[in-house]
Amino acid sequence: MSAPVCAIVSFRLGGTDGVAVEAAKWAWALGRLGWRVTTVAGQGPVDHLVPGLAIDDAEPPDPEVLAGALAGAELVVVENLLSLPLNPGAAGVLARLLRGRPAVLHHHDLPWQRARFAHCPPPPDDRRWVHVTVNELSRQQLADRGIEAVAVHNAFDTEAAAGDRHGVRRTLQVPEGETLVLQPTRAIARKNVGAAIELAEALGATYWLLGEAEEGYGPELERLLSAAAVRTIKGPVPGTKRTPPQDAYAACDVVALPSTWEGFGNPTVESAVYRRPLVIGRYPVADELAAYGFRWFHLEDTEPLRAFLAGGDPELLEHNLAVARRHFSLTELAARLEPVVASAAKGG
Repeated sequence: MSAPVCAIVSFRLGGTDGVAVEAAKWAWALGRLGWRVTTVAGQGPVDHLVPGLAIDDAEPPDPEVLAGALAGAELVVVENLLSLPLNPGAAGVLARLLRGRPAVLHHHDLPWQRARFAHCPPPPDDRRWVHVTVNELSRQQLADRGIEAVAVHNAFDTEAAAGDRHGVRRTLQVPEGETLVLQPTRAIARKNVGAAIELAEALGATYWLLGEAEEGYGPELERLLSAAAVRTIKGPVPGTKRTPPQDAYAACDVVALPSTWEGFGNPTVESAVYRRPLVIGRYPVADELAAYGFRWFHLEDTEPLRAFLAGGDPELLEHNLAVARRHFSLTELAARLEPVVASAAKGG
């Protein structure tokens, strides 16, 4: 008997943005549950590339083409495409095709969590759909709007090996003894790049932004980088298209996540897995994650971080790793998704 097929659909898949990364983990977990996963998106190395699904596509997808890509799938997982109105035409076509069909809507963000979408309605709903959020805050906000959801936090390989610290630093021309502050994110307004640069300046450190500018943020990013009083590095390690996260974290001394909003914020757990101190902004979901016991530093006061870098609190990194292993292990994801999938199969 052949395995049932699950189609994962999004604007883009296979990349390094948070949604694509988590979608790949779900694909792995669904495989563990006996599903054969196929991927459908408007961008990326996917099984079915459908014009009109990408965020910036001017025209919606052809309904027949999208229906063909979803043909044979007994379950459809939608990664953020029905969560944020980034491509309303694509969302409308997909929602119509999924009516009365088993689906899981995986919400990484919701409209009212972004100022420019605050006026937009909640995601669509259907009796055959199950809604999953990446945090409790979003689950409650959906409930307040009449949509029942379950929260499933992002999961991580908490046994991941360390990367190549010396090789990466050598290529970046960052000598040992020089502090390197890593911001392992894209550059968009809510990532608060300016605050991370100010942190590097306060520490007399080199600043490394791993991702690229998006959503029209390029000119502002260039202004911030050119005005920085410290050396700045932008993008992956020279000569490569992508720096593996284990190498980026291994090379740095401090991780910066100064965001004003994150649906989750993967560096919260990744910094623990790779044993690096995290300096975090006070975005709402950070409080939810901190409640598990993580010990982080904050932008407002660099003195505790200076003390740590000078050799204080040697147990902090092992403590954070233990918290990550206890609550956010990838090995538990399949078990967490099993009742979600079963509920969708039964009709929500």
